[in-house]
Amino acid sequence: MELESIKEPVAAEMAAFAQNLQDSLQSKVELMNVITGYLMRVEGKQIRPLFVFLCAGVSGEINPGTNRAAILVELLHTASLVHDDVVDASSLRRGRYSVNALWRNKTAIRAGDFIFARSMLLALENGDFGVLKILSDTLIAMAEGELLQMEKARRLLVDENVYYEIIKRKTASLIAACCSAGALSAGADPKTVKKLHTFGELAGIAFQIRDDIFDYSDDQTGKPPAMDVKEKKITLPLLFALQHCTKRERKRWLQLLKNHHDNPRKIAEIINFVKVSGGLDYAAAKMQEYADKALLILNHFPQGPMLTSLEALIRFTTSRKK
Repeated sequence: MELESIKEPVAAEMAAFAQNLQDSLQSKVELMNVITGYLMRVEGKQIRPLFVFLCAGVSGEINPGTNRAAILVELLHTASLVHDDVVDASSLRRGRYSVNALWRNKTAIRAGDFIFARSMLLALENGDFGVLKILSDTLIAMAEGELLQMEKARRLLVDENVYYEIIKRKTASLIAACCSAGALSAGADPKTVKKLHTFGELAGIAFQIRDDIFDYSDDQTGKPPAMDVKEKKITLPLLFALQHCTKRERKRWLQLLKNHHDNPRKIAEIINFVKVSGGLDYAAAKMQEYADKALLILNHFPQGPMLTSLEALIRFTTSRKK
């Protein structure tokens, strides 16, 4: 199912969300309006707010609080991307210049701070304390995940358990927040909120594995190629390859990653090593395993257009081309 078809049960809500999101970012400083306007024009697939609305729809009634929850999630996500691009010195985001590339790092950091603050203020002004708690916990998890990944990348020490812990915090925590915040906004009971949080975490892990596969892909994904290798990040495809070679070969590949991660020829060698070692196939299998676990949780919810779209959204995130 195409993404636009998946959005159909909540098309009106998504349209209202897009307008309200833009309104929530208005500033008295014109430069801030220029930057946020640019960010809103570089629209992604809006998968995260879609998770919010569909999880609200399968567990209760969508209402203005759901719209605010979707805005809060998107603001948090957007701010984190602006900051990530500064940290990673990335000049591209979704195939276009990043904020830091156009306005430099200091401006990008302040813009990210502004967006973070807007999200917190929106929640406080409307008494959305439950959603605010969910997102505050998520922000902590994301920061911890980034720091854990930086620490392990510096020392080149990652095993599969650590890898899953990193992506659970970095990526899956936000999608889990989308799902639980959507359910909470719709008046779902705590057990249902928790169930959808687990669903979102599993979906988020599958989502991130898909992203990690992209780093070794020849396809145009809107993301600079081999960024994980250049940043010395050991993600699942490379991790599998390193686990299935001799100790001597492992030492050689780690030295290559450590000392030649900015050499295009050496990067190509690492990518080829991952491909011929079966790293991409293994990662794809694990991605599907987590997606299947997420889908099993949805068996507890009533049939209908919302559930059909939520199931299709999981399949979309694991089959997307970028």
